[in-house]
Amino acid sequence: MSRFRMYPTPAQAEQMLLHCAHARYVWNLAVEQHAHWKPGRKSAPGFAEQCRQLTEARRENEWLAAGNADVQQQALNDFAKAKNSRFTSGFGEPTWRKKYKHEGFRVIGTDRVPEYEPDGRAKLNHKTGKQVLGRSVVVRQLNRRWAQVKVPGCGWVRFRLSARGKGAQLPAAKTFRVTCRNGQWHAAFAVIPESTPAPGTGEVIGIDRGVTITAALSDGRKLNCPQLTVKERAQIRKHERRAARAPKGSEQKTFEYAKVAKLKAREANRRKDWCEKTSTMFACRFDLIRFEKLNIKSMTRSAKGTLEQPGANVRQKAGLNRGILAQGWGLLRRRTEHKAPGRVEDVPAPYTSLRCSACGWIEKKSRKSQADFVCVSCGFTCNADENASINVAAGQGGIPRPRRSAGAGGVTTATGRSSAREPQPTWVGIPLF
Repeated sequence: MSRFRMYPTPAQAEQMLLHCAHARYVWNLAVEQHAHWKPGRKSAPGFAEQCRQLTEARRENEWLAAGNADVQQQALNDFAKAKNSRFTSGFGEPTWRKKYKHEGFRVIGTDRVPEYEPDGRAKLNHKTGKQVLGRSVVVRQLNRRWAQVKVPGCGWVRFRLSARGKGAQLPAAKTFRVTCRNGQWHAAFAVIPESTPAPGTGEVIGIDRGVTITAALSDGRKLNCPQLTVKERAQIRKHERRAARAPKGSEQKTFEYAKVAKLKAREANRRKDWCEKTSTMFACRFDLIRFEKLNIKSMTRSAKGTLEQPGANVRQKAGLNRGILAQGWGLLRRRTEHKAPGRVEDVPAPYTSLRCSACGWIEKKSRKSQADFVCVSCGFTCNADENASINVAAGQGGIPRPRRSAGAGGVTTATGRSSAREPQPTWVGIPLF
């Protein structure tokens, strides 16, 4: 999707918050209807029946009737799609939406434009023979940096054009979604951007992701995701202390937590911006991008355990989890795949950091520290993350045996002797005969 920052006036922001409340109210009613179903009862109403019920509800409820009918119907449409894709989307059953957390609504285009077939012919209606007219969002460009979109009940709302390349056009979509988080409004147009063409140089890049160095590239560069400054982290701690000391349910507590959320949103925006720019650089400069395959969900799992079997080093593991999530590993990999489809590969992670990129020797003792790698076989010295990225670029991962030829990152020739032992049985005190 094409996502842009919106800058509504105070009156427009108030009206859009009312749209968010209506969409959330209608969504929660649909959730309640389907949650009421049990075996033996009549099935819950579908989208068409819910739209008829919405019309009746708007006649009886003045607050609901004051809103826009299209916005409320699109909320029901979103619920129907979420319900039908609950087994394939990965999100499961649709759940309740909460105020201040799920603020958003979808707007369907009001402009009518003719539709055409992929070969350029006019798309005709089979019954009437007339050309099919599709919906289109009404967007108007003001200047090089600003544009405006028409929102029901709000008129023209300005948004800033960002990340526009040469010859870029205004987003042409049938619908768009308006969201609000931490006081910031965004418009996401439902259009799939074109993929970035490959440069055609045949160059391959390997990327090793870490906490100290976010992305170590096989060409020697080291990229770090921007974080909050020391002053900003001190401000977060200050506002959290004030919120903890404020009376429960007071305006002061809400005000302090809002400041904390604003600072954390700033960190998230910096991380997203860095991932977007870095993934674009990968897609534009390299024909093949190889990432170290990491199971981030398992790596960031809590270590607290259960009451019967409590975990160890829970606070240390929680700090490591926060450090991993703050690097944006998953977002960087996902956005690179979106911009360079078919040109992104995952290399198995085992042995990438223990293998010498010059001779292929696998030895745990070669990893002297977090940053230093000194091969015990050939003496090749390199930064540990850079050495791992070179192995990732060569596709050398998950293979316990070393390579028999010259390595990907040096000129040291392979020796004829075996450089890795076979797994040996562990003596446990049981006689073997």
